[in-house]
Amino acid sequence: MNSLLNRLAAGLCCLVILAVSGCGNRGFSDQSTGNAEHLIRTDRYTLIAPLNLYHGYEPLDSLGRVSVVVEIPAGTSEKWEVKKESGNLEWDFSNGQPRVIRYLSYPGNYGMIPRTLLPKELSGDGDPLDVIVLGPAVPRGTVLKTRLVGMLRMRDGGEQDDKLIAVMEGSAFGSVQSLEELEDLFPGVISILDTWFSNYKGYGVMELQETADADEAQQVLQAAIDAYRAQSTQSGH
Repeated sequence: MNSLLNRLAAGLCCLVILAVSGCGNRGFSDQSTGNAEHLIRTDRYTLIAPLNLYHGYEPLDSLGRVSVVVEIPAGTSEKWEVKKESGNLEWDFSNGQPRVIRYLSYPGNYGMIPRTLLPKELSGDGDPLDVIVLGPAVPRGTVLKTRLVGMLRMRDGGEQDDKLIAVMEGSAFGSVQSLEELEDLFPGVISILDTWFSNYKGYGVMELQETADADEAQQVLQAAIDAYRAQSTQSGH
């Protein structure tokens, strides 16, 4: 019984670390949730930004850091997403109602990488790449500079739906370079992510196939950048 209680306590500690740990986070407001200051709310379900959140940002900067637009802050449950057509942040709807995740809140900042597209012929879902960013919660619409450390290869209802794992600069996770380091420094975090993604849509809907290292995650990112560029050339965007 004591060992079980200890494992449960360790898991709860890891969830707290994922949502709130970090130090010296420059460029963020002090609020842990809410919306970034540059966003304008046009109605209850729509937020717009001065720059198109999908087309307006480069996926990589000159230092190789990965840009991530945060759609869902850590510790929240409202399912917002950047729309490819408009570049706005919109509250997603299901069956005529705004979606709220009926599970534990997101264990990290969840978002997408701008100017990426992973078509189905490349084992994608036709959408921008999804990323879970480990570090303290930041406002919705924040554009983070991150580093990829790995990936969860998952199936969603029979379709491939991989989730990249990134770390936030200046946070407790900022020095992590790989999934091996993540497991060494923060035991249980990978298991928590697996458990969360495997259950937040309901038992058995999503399934982890395997984890992949940072190199494989970078290859997926580059393929998605190339696919976006090819589509943009064809459409003249």
